[in-house]
Amino acid sequence: MLTLYGNAFSPFARKVQLILEHKGIDYEYVDGLARDNRDRLMKVNKRIEVPAIDHDGLIVVNSADIAAYLERVFPDRPVYPSDTKQWVKARAWERCADSTIDPILVDISYWVWAIRTDQIPDGLLEAARADLALIYDALNDELDGQDWVCGELSIADIALFPHLSGTRMLRVSFDEAHHPNLLAWYKRCRDTKIFADDMARTKTFLSDPATMGTVERNKIFWRGDRIEWILARGYHDWFMKEITDGRVIWPEYGAPA
Repeated sequence: MLTLYGNAFSPFARKVQLILEHKGIDYEYVDGLARDNRDRLMKVNKRIEVPAIDHDGLIVVNSADIAAYLERVFPDRPVYPSDTKQWVKARAWERCADSTIDPILVDISYWVWAIRTDQIPDGLLEAARADLALIYDALNDELDGQDWVCGELSIADIALFPHLSGTRMLRVSFDEAHHPNLLAWYKRCRDTKIFADDMARTKTFLSDPATMGTVERNKIFWRGDRIEWILARGYHDWFMKEITDGRVIWPEYGAPA
């Protein structure tokens, strides 16, 4: 039996769920970030982060590690290209989604879903747009003449989609006129069942006050890449005030068991 501890608000958990559904793997789903499930999640991941999977008692955490595990144990319908150059490219775009796009989008999202009394700091949204524009340009070039980032549907598309699907809501979407290849890719994803189902789940979650009420919205969970981007863009004082005001949640240590 495979259990996925996820959350419809987490792009990393959505990535793993997309892989499971692409491969046709049966799984039990637990909303790990719902308050009622926090203790259950902590038993499999002391950092209290999603995603995590429990596969017949074997615990795997971190979306990239879970993706690699699922590819190893369930090799049918692979998400990593067999061609070495395409494999390297797919891993690079997965890493870009995980450690470059995610911090930008998450850091500017706090004024959309969290309970806050302040306004987004001056210049932060503009910094996000400038940094993301470089990624959009590169991705548009990558998609020139092909349907998927690495030729065939792969982990690159699966990792990127959950992040890029939220850019319009955050007012940092790509320019459709300047990024026609990226726009065609995005539409292609939305017409593909696993991505359409993912969007439907996320939309349902966000539109239901009862489910959003189960998520911690007063304090913000911070980790490395997200801290790095906010500091690299010059918001040291703002971040220190978040700490001194007690609005920060730090992850617990999670040594492998």
